Amino acid sequence: MSTSNYLPVRDDWLAMRQEAVLEPELPIVDAHHHFYDRPGWTYLDGEYLADARSGHNVVASIYMQALTRYRQEGPSALKPVGETECVNAMAQKQAEGIPQIAKGIVGHADLRLGAEVREVLEAHVQAGAGRFKGVRHLTTWDADSSLVNPLSAVPRGLLLDKAYGRGVAQLASLQLSYDAWLFFHQLPELFELAKSAPDTPVVINHCGGIVRVGAYESRRQPVFETWLHSMRQLAQLPNVYVKLGGLGMRINGFDFEKGELPPSSEQLAEAWKPWMEPCIEAFGAERCMFESNFPVDKGSYSYVTCWNAFKRLTSRATAHERAALFQGTATRVYRLAQS
Repeated sequence: MSTSNYLPVRDDWLAMRQEAVLEPELPIVDAHHHFYDRPGWTYLDGEYLADARSGHNVVASIYMQALTRYRQEGPSALKPVGETECVNAMAQKQAEGIPQIAKGIVGHADLRLGAEVREVLEAHVQAGAGRFKGVRHLTTWDADSSLVNPLSAVPRGLLLDKAYGRGVAQLASLQLSYDAWLFFHQLPELFELAKSAPDTPVVINHCGGIVRVGAYESRRQPVFETWLHSMRQLAQLPNVYVKLGGLGMRINGFDFEKGELPPSSEQLAEAWKPWMEPCIEAFGAERCMFESNFPVDKGSYSYVTCWNAFKRLTSRATAHERAALFQGTATRVYRLAQS
């Protein structure tokens, strides 16, 4: 794991915090996880199932592109289809089990191809055999390059690029969504992109790209205020949704990994509350969904603790709101009933 934002997973450290599973019957659709097969880091279906079956009632999951298992031959634009092919094969192998892993697949396509990206999208749809639900083309940019994963570095202003916009415009007719991973200061650009594609579900990843390290460490209150203003603006667009989670990365600045013990679910819920509650208030539960972001967030806490924290955060919500947050929104946005 040589990329800048990923913390090493320390199983012995995670084992030092053991919690009982809260509300083990509550159905969960994990709206965002990855598989990795890179030197020094393997996390595939077996590893994810071990986490997902550790006590919570995870019934299905959404697989999120991870720049892995690409085709080795053929046109460059079509190489990412290899990831969908591989993940679909894993999902078919586990199709009768619980959870239904990768019931929805979000893959990568180079949206800078504009209208020509349609060939890639159609290849993903065919390879996914009913599971392919959308695209994520990573767009994180910052003047401080150390904050950006070198595997996904992009030019400044990509979200406003006309060719990129034409690529996003191809998604609606194929009933595909657009997942957005960007930093908080890029959210105004996402607003313009989402406004131009009203028929495409736009899903903001990881609470909107909170960065509180580097130059932002001494500006945490301005970061929060800028982020909150942009998220409230995006909430005005009915096609925009938010994934609540993904706050276990180095760039978030919570420093969970620095503790002698892993954080408890109470500690996580308290730390996340100022960020997640405003999202739910602005977008409503029907446009928010919880995600594990595993294995990336596993460097900061265990799967059990993560979902316990989500349950603590929503202990005062209505049954209808909790059903949406834990499974309903993800099921609807990613059309899992059609899988």
